[in-house]
Amino acid sequence: MSRIGKHPVNVPSGVDVQVSGETLTAKGSLGTLRLIVSNDVTASISDGAITIAPKNETKRARAMWGTTRALVNNMVTGVSQGFSKNLEINGVGYRAAVQGNTLNLQLGYSHDIAFPIPSDIRIACERPTFITVSGADRQRVGQVAAEIRAFRPPEPYKGKGIKYSTEVVRRKEGKKK
Repeated sequence: MSRIGKHPVNVPSGVDVQVSGETLTAKGSLGTLRLIVSNDVTASISDGAITIAPKNETKRARAMWGTTRALVNNMVTGVSQGFSKNLEINGVGYRAAVQGNTLNLQLGYSHDIAFPIPSDIRIACERPTFITVSGADRQRVGQVAAEIRAFRPPEPYKGKGIKYSTEVVRRKEGKKK
């Protein structure tokens, strides 16, 4: 029995969820998300909640039960509240700015990095050293934040680079004379 899968996903007001065949669609104030449900599980809507159940007792069906429930929960949360990741930039002269549909990064290279912002993601820079990536799809928000971080990951000696705001960089001692 899946500990996660057995809990129904509550649908908040303002979110419209529909099941048609194997496709589950969630519409909310932040957009529309679709999920193709696996053949091993079934999704049903009743009493303002989405219930996921396995079709049989195979190992794959039990695995997909909890996975599908988590994906559906992320969809419902995404279209109603959204997800966000915060990035911090550390380093002398390192900064970021949003100009139109591009994020311009100055990260100590000989050139500026122009990162095109995807249409389903919002990026904001309150300060030149603080980036907020937000959107409805949790996977896309995390992927875009990881791509931005990959331009200059934090290094352990001076702590320079782009890091998540919750990330702790383990510092190393420099070489001694």
